[in-house]
Amino acid sequence: MKCRYLIVFLLLPLIFNSNCASYKYEGTWIEVGLASYYGKKFHGKKTASGEVFNMYKLTAAHRKLPFGTYVKVTNLENGRSVIVRINDRGPFKKNRIIDLSYEAAKRLGIISKGVAHVKLEVIKWPQ
Repeated sequence: MKCRYLIVFLLLPLIFNSNCASYKYEGTWIEVGLASYYGKKFHGKKTASGEVFNMYKLTAAHRKLPFGTYVKVTNLENGRSVIVRINDRGPFKKNRIIDLSYEAAKRLGIISKGVAHVKLEVIKWPQ
């Protein structure tokens, strides 16, 4: 019993010091953290998947999710949601969990602020 409390005591700081969390909930993959966006500077350039980046499509960059994964992104500050397809790698800032295309960020209402607290939910894994 003491060992169990020791493990919990040692893990709590790791959980609460994290800027984001990812976990599986009843078969669904969920992640919570900060989102940012990218646009004009990368428009027309190749993404990590080899696709040409179009800032007006509903796409996003994620560090680990497979290319072709569809993710529901919900802005936790205003409740707006959008579904994006992962086609790039990033973000490269340490405290961010996803980089959205300009269009996705616009629909979520984060253009003026630049970042927002979001929840990611995988809704379809690639084939």
